Amino acid sequence: MKLSIVIVSYNVKYFLEQCLRSVARASAGIKCETLVVDNASTDGTIDYIKDKFPQVSFIENKENVGFARANNQAINISKGEYVLLLNPDTIVAEHTFQEFIDFMDGHPDAGACGAYMLHTNGNFAMESRRGQPTPFVAFCKISGLSNLFPKSRIFGRYYMRYLNENEINRIEIISGAFMFVRREALEKAGLLDEKFFMYGEDIDLSYRILLAKYNNYFLPSRILHYKGESTNKSSYRYIYTFYQAMQIFFNKHYSHYSIFVSLPISLAIWTQAFITYIGNQFRYRKKEEDNIPTMSMAVIGSKEMLEDMRKILRIHHHKGNHTFIEGTPETLANNAMPEGFSVGNYTTIVYDVEMYSYSDILKHLENNCQRKMRIATYSTKTKKLITSGMVYSLND
Repeated sequence: MKLSIVIVSYNVKYFLEQCLRSVARASAGIKCETLVVDNASTDGTIDYIKDKFPQVSFIENKENVGFARANNQAINISKGEYVLLLNPDTIVAEHTFQEFIDFMDGHPDAGACGAYMLHTNGNFAMESRRGQPTPFVAFCKISGLSNLFPKSRIFGRYYMRYLNENEINRIEIISGAFMFVRREALEKAGLLDEKFFMYGEDIDLSYRILLAKYNNYFLPSRILHYKGESTNKSSYRYIYTFYQAMQIFFNKHYSHYSIFVSLPISLAIWTQAFITYIGNQFRYRKKEEDNIPTMSMAVIGSKEMLEDMRKILRIHHHKGNHTFIEGTPETLANNAMPEGFSVGNYTTIVYDVEMYSYSDILKHLENNCQRKMRIATYSTKTKKLITSGMVYSLND
């Protein structure tokens, strides 16, 4: 077995379905297995997904055991030479897995690799590559020095923005949204630390892989990450869990520092958590939900897809300004849009995932990225429109 793909899911059945469809395309010709761990979802994930993907192995937890423990459950029964930890709110391209396998095969020093993650507006996600959050690096991040000097190898190490985004580079921390790991490195470094319920476990594992004398790499291979946009990041529980993970990491790896260093770091962590919570309350009160009636869409796909989309928009009573573009498989690959067309005129661009490859969709999204625009996908097979915040069905 060459590759084991491990996905931990909780109440995101439609995103998971889309992810598994992209995984199936990327797995073609590769000896691999896919394992999904459902962390006691209450949205009927297992009933909805299981029969649709008979080739996938499912672990059905009776309670939410957390991200780290759930991944370990699957890793312990997996058989692949490589293990990919993959979030359910991602889309991978058709060539993604083979690119990473080829790189890892050719670089025995590589313990783990991360991907070039795109946000839903096509921009580069800075968390695709990070430096180890030493006390100094963490201070630069919290104090804002990393934003003031983003290209500095001293002050800007947290996001490593001094590295070329389109080149392979050695990095230190890989995002758990897409972490491609050599099993041998896992055996030496150990599995995910289950003290981390959610968040921080990827930082900890990345660091331990380095301690095990492997290198971590960034590959400029594009994937899409919705980045938990369905998560309520303004909630107290989210913020507490996130910053508690930072505290656990610091206590685990830097407890030898004197109280004159550790106390200010701990105070800084929880001060930043408080500031984040207060700021998010104001931000999320003003933010409208991703809602079809407030969208203006550019819909690109087959004739069947365009007709389905027109029906969905009627069902949900939207009378906004939309453009419907009937394309061919070459349309996105050649960026061949109608004269005068600009994605900047729309809040959402909808792609037909049955007509176009995920690779071409990601390339087109990146080439036409706009700050306020978001991606959406539609499948004529599932009859689902998936936006960053909502899912709509033709059958609703």
